[in-house]
Amino acid sequence: MLGVNVVMKVGDRVRVKDSVVIYHHPEHRNQAFDIKGTEGEVVAIATEWQGRPVSANLPILVQFSKKFKAHLRENELEVI
Repeated sequence: MLGVNVVMKVGDRVRVKDSVVIYHHPEHRNQAFDIKGTEGEVVAIATEWQGRPVSANLPILVQFSKKFKAHLRENELEVI
């Protein structure tokens, strides 16, 4: 892992603790939408690709609902 100090693991319940504006929320398509306070589950952590280590900008993939996932930084989330 290229300097990625990941404390979270797949399966953890997390909450977005900072203001994070996204544009791909299924109910607010192509509109600025702040997901602060939204809770979800870590479904993947991007530390390698095709067997090689990578340093992803947004390494933590969180599933918030059936139709909505987002890649986030570890410092934008808190484990609940």
